[in-house]
Amino acid sequence: MAKRILVVEDSPITRSLIISSLEDLGDFTAVEASNGFQALRKLPEYLPDLVITDINMPDINGLEVVRFVKENENFKHIPVIIVTTEGRDVDRERGLKLGADRYLIKPFDPEDLQRHVRDLLG
Repeated sequence: MAKRILVVEDSPITRSLIISSLEDLGDFTAVEASNGFQALRKLPEYLPDLVITDINMPDINGLEVVRFVKENENFKHIPVIIVTTEGRDVDRERGLKLGADRYLIKPFDPEDLQRHVRDLLG
C-alpha cells in the first residue's frame, strides 16, 4: 500500500523539489499543503504516514503544525520532518522539543531526505 506523505511548504518550487526527491523511494502519495492551515485541514482527511513541513509560512507556521500533530491523540504517532532555512541550534532544539523526529536545513541533500524518510517509514 502506498505511503501518504503530507508536504507542507509555502514555496511551490521547494514543495516540488521535496516531492521529486522522494520519487526514488517507490510507492507513495504526496499530499500537498501550501501553508499550515491547509495542513491542519488535510491531516484528518488523509491521515498521512509522514509529515514534512517548513517552519516559516504564512498563517500557521511549521512549529505550530508540529505541536498540533504531536499533541493530538489521533496524530501523535505520525513522524514529522522539519525542512527549513532556520539553522541555528536554538531553532533545531525548539523543533525537536516540540516532537519533530528530524530537522533538516535548506538547501537539503535529496539523498539525506530520502534516508530520513526511509528510517521513519521503515
